[in-house]
Order: sequence, then C-alpha cells, then structure tokens
Amino acid sequence: MADDSAHEHTFDQGGANASATYPMQCSALRKGGHVVIKGRPCKIVEMSTSKTGKHGHAKVNMTAIDIFTGKKLEDVSPSTHNMDVPNVKRLEYDVMDVDDDGFVSLMLPDGSDTKDDIKYPEDKVAELKEALEKASDAGKTLVATVLSAMGEEAIITYREISQ
Repeated sequence: MADDSAHEHTFDQGGANASATYPMQCSALRKGGHVVIKGRPCKIVEMSTSKTGKHGHAKVNMTAIDIFTGKKLEDVSPSTHNMDVPNVKRLEYDVMDVDDDGFVSLMLPDGSDTKDDIKYPEDKVAELKEALEKASDAGKTLVATVLSAMGEEAIITYREISQ
C-alpha cells in the first residue's frame, strides 16, 4: 500500500485581494464594463479596435474613467491578451450620521451594526448633512449607494426613501 504522507497536500490560501479581479480577454470587454488600467478600477467609456497589423495582432484602444477618482485613463492592448477586470459591488446602506471630518455612519443591511469607515469628499460634506437633516425632518430615510472594488469603497450617490 502507498505511503499516506505521499498523498497529503498543503494548499496556500489566497490573500484578501485574491478575488479583487478576474481575467478577461481584451476582445470580450465592452463599453460600459469595467477594467483595471494602471492598477486602478475603471469604467470603459470608449473602445476601438485597430485592424491586424504587420506583426499579427489587432489592438484594442480603451479610454476609461477611474470609478473612485473620476480620472481619465487610456490603454492599448492586443485583442487576444487578457486584462484584469475588477469585481465591483454596489450596496445600499441607510445613512445614520455624518461627522465633521466627513466620516459617514451607515447602518448595515441586517440592522445589526454600523459601518463608520467611509469618508465623504470634504467639499460635499455640508450637502450630505443638509440632505440627511431634510430627510429626517420629512420622516424619510437617506440611503447611500456604496461602490466597492479592489479594497476601496466610496459613496457614489444617495437618495431619500419613505420609511
């Protein structure tokens, strides 16, 4: 019978960033989809494919906007090569409070606890506080949409809903 130690395997576990992206062939990417350019999660706003050249590969020219900073980034890649696509999640949370430093207190969907680690842009904090006050005065709830990708999170929009 074979030695049992020969059949033991150890598997290394991936880090927290292991599922942050997945590969996709460049030719399968679409306008409106997401892609990683220069290490940043981006939304594709323009794509064009050049014809196969002297050295074989058709090239895909992409223009994309960073989903967190709004900066425009460009990249060119052979259509047959893989590019990383970020896993982007969009979740909604009830806004509980906004402190003077811009940190927003959000109620988790199950109502068990709050999430207090998302900072709202300083130049828009007063606007968010005003919206929260207006919603609570009207007996409504302010709901924030949080986008998360590649270990980053940001509030991208908020709206009032009736309770």
